[in-house]
Amino acid sequence: MAFDLFGFSVSKKKTTKTFVTPENDDGAITYVEGGGFVGTYLNTDIDAKDENLLIQKYREMATTQEVDLAITDVINEAVLHETGKSSINLSLEKLEQSDSIKKKISDEFKQIVKILDFNKSGYDIFRKWYIDGKLYHHIIIDKTKPKEGIKNLIPVDALDIKKVREIKREKDVVSNVEFVKEIEEYFIYKPDQSTGQFLPGGKHNEEVKVSSDAISYVHSGMIDAEKQVILGYLYKSIKPYNQLRMIEDSLVIYRLARAPERRIFYIDVGNLPKLKAEQYLRSVMDKYKQKVVYNAQTGEVEDQKKQMSMLEDFWLPRREGGRGTEINTLPSGQNLGEIDDIEYFRKKLYQSLNIPISRIEGTESTSFNLGRTSEINRDEIKFAKFISRLRQRFSSLFTDLLRVQLLLKGVIKEDDWYEIKDAIEYVWTKDSHYAELKQNEILRERLEVLSSLDEYIGKYYSNEWVRKNVLRQSEDEIEELDRQIKGETGTDPDDAEINPDLLDYQGD
Repeated sequence: MAFDLFGFSVSKKKTTKTFVTPENDDGAITYVEGGGFVGTYLNTDIDAKDENLLIQKYREMATTQEVDLAITDVINEAVLHETGKSSINLSLEKLEQSDSIKKKISDEFKQIVKILDFNKSGYDIFRKWYIDGKLYHHIIIDKTKPKEGIKNLIPVDALDIKKVREIKREKDVVSNVEFVKEIEEYFIYKPDQSTGQFLPGGKHNEEVKVSSDAISYVHSGMIDAEKQVILGYLYKSIKPYNQLRMIEDSLVIYRLARAPERRIFYIDVGNLPKLKAEQYLRSVMDKYKQKVVYNAQTGEVEDQKKQMSMLEDFWLPRREGGRGTEINTLPSGQNLGEIDDIEYFRKKLYQSLNIPISRIEGTESTSFNLGRTSEINRDEIKFAKFISRLRQRFSSLFTDLLRVQLLLKGVIKEDDWYEIKDAIEYVWTKDSHYAELKQNEILRERLEVLSSLDEYIGKYYSNEWVRKNVLRQSEDEIEELDRQIKGETGTDPDDAEINPDLLDYQGD
């Protein structure tokens, strides 16, 4: 085991006296002193025994055409690479700090983006996180010069590393209740793991114990309620994916088996004994039967005399007193061109991946319409919100790295970080026409209502009421807009001109 060599710590451990075991919200292998392990395995009905097998299943699915197209749609919407533009930017408008501190934070964020090479490799990084449901980076620093901050970020395979949380408890003598005494979190790195089982304590020489601050860990946020393990975004698509694959294979088998028309030969064997009748029937088969075979290697069509198989003709003996020798035709399978069942499971797969049905190739609504929201599919709005949630979850990668960078360089203190982290926002470059059209039409409708109320403002409605109920501006937005308007025009927007007719009406 190695700890000091491969890890570092930028924060002090904090313990709070409580009798409640902390909730496992990050899929860590939780070890409670005296209670054993919690959340080590996941048993489901989709042929997966643990997290590692699930990740391998996700990666297998991602190589198939349908799932790959769906993932590509998601990543293309989430991460946009345009020349001259950063894929993600930092917004510090809500941060109540000096301009010098804001500039330092912004510069360190740009440094992290540069180390990750996110403006070029952001698509691949986001795709890896989306498929695996987890993303790990080993944070490299110069221990002799920690003030220089993060030097490099090395990706770690999700199959080779696990987070471990050890909870130590003690019993209070007075109340006889067990309290949480100490919580230790760290990562165990062990390459080429297939079982997914990690034990703390260093019982295997190849295991490496790494400090929690030395590993950047971002997960999907979806946790199995029973086993407390992280689930990937492809988890709910495993069943429809397997169903689609099986129905496609069965359709191919059916078409191969029922495609050709086959003949039925009724051979008159008279009153021959059974053994003699079978010999006679086989002699007729060997004499007249030929099988046409296509050689895929040479591209030639060959005639071969073979024994009867399921795709060949049928030879049936007919006893004396029947209709004699007869040849009939067995028709091929009917409705071989219908693939409604395949389309059903394909749509079900796309729905499980949160992809709008209109984006499926071959559907009636695959055309791209630009117009009013009445022409926009509701699924597209839901898809835009799904992308927004993905971005927000993935942004914790930058939050984690920014914290380490700022603490190492001494820009802020640890106590200050918990006060400012909620004020830090990330602005992603967007390319969602549907979401933009929706916002534009909402603004257009509000302005039309505002225009129709213009003659009633100051008579039946106040400016404040209109701004809150028609324009839907919050208190903060009203305050900020008033400040901007006053700075641009030098007048207060609430100091509107008084209408002379209104004065007459009020008797002033």
